Amino acid sequence: MNILVGLSGGIDSTVAAYLLKEQGHHVEGATMMIWGEGRKMPNHLSSNSCFSPNEKEDVKETAELCKKLGIEYHTLDCADIYEKTVLENFRSEYLSARTPNPCVWCNTKIKFGALVEAARSSGLVFDKFATGHYARIRYNEKSGRWELLKAIDKKKDQSYFLYRLSQEQLARTIFPLGEMEKTEVRKIDVALGFHKEGMEESQDFYPGDYSDLIGAKDKIGRIVTTDGLQVGQHNGFWHYTIGQRKGLGVAAARPLYVVALDSLKNEVIVGYEEETHQKTVFASDVAFSSETEFDPDEEYIVKIRSAHQGSPAHVYRTEDGFRVEFIDFVKAATRGQSAVVYDRNDRVIAGGIIEEAR
Repeated sequence: MNILVGLSGGIDSTVAAYLLKEQGHHVEGATMMIWGEGRKMPNHLSSNSCFSPNEKEDVKETAELCKKLGIEYHTLDCADIYEKTVLENFRSEYLSARTPNPCVWCNTKIKFGALVEAARSSGLVFDKFATGHYARIRYNEKSGRWELLKAIDKKKDQSYFLYRLSQEQLARTIFPLGEMEKTEVRKIDVALGFHKEGMEESQDFYPGDYSDLIGAKDKIGRIVTTDGLQVGQHNGFWHYTIGQRKGLGVAAARPLYVVALDSLKNEVIVGYEEETHQKTVFASDVAFSSETEFDPDEEYIVKIRSAHQGSPAHVYRTEDGFRVEFIDFVKAATRGQSAVVYDRNDRVIAGGIIEEAR
């Protein structure tokens, strides 16, 4: 089988390519170029984050890894569509007092979308596309659908970021690391001399301050309590996120948390921890995965952010999405983030963008 592997130069994608080649497949590597030429950003950026000015250096390192692997390597320009699809959405959402997850959109629109299409357009021929993501895919003969599942290694599972992959995308994708533990992957990497032992891996989207990407000038506004009492001031509501406790610069008898953001008034609204608790979440722009409907009698596990372990809930279809009724409260469900629904067998049922929580 001919397999194109999306390479970042990191441990996971490198080992994924190695494993596929060891299985006897014809493997080639590809990296998407997303850092636009002439982009003006602070000089201090040095992280190996996904979106970083070090892209060309990363490509050189990845090319060397491909030589070790004995596979052909390609770079594909996706900068324009990344700007229009991921970064413009990022700016728009933040300036609307929402908190987007750029990795969700990058995966479905760019990494598993534009990159694959650009590869085919450039003349590359392959049967499957593979990455180093920790997740699993299987075909359900009974339902006739491709299913997305959590990885075996729950600490590294990345299915939350992949929930929007379409049936077509799932059908053409392989996740070689889905059945493996990260420790096992690291051992393979070190044994083959791809990277130094103990190498740290960045999980960040961008290595600097998000304000660099938002592009808004600081604007003084009020920090107020839920009953309207001013307790401080800030330099722009977009510097804050729902649930944030540190860095508020406000003294109080009890810790205060950001509970809401008002883009029209440029206000940051704070409250006590109990005011971050919610039991109902509404989501729109739904992407169904392993199933096409919810069972109102089933108790699902729903994640409201990538770091959330997931909480039991009942899920119901609505006119423009779905409603989640949690068995117990969750903390700081945030507009713009994704609510991803799993069944008790680790299958991703569906996900959507959080519009309201109460």
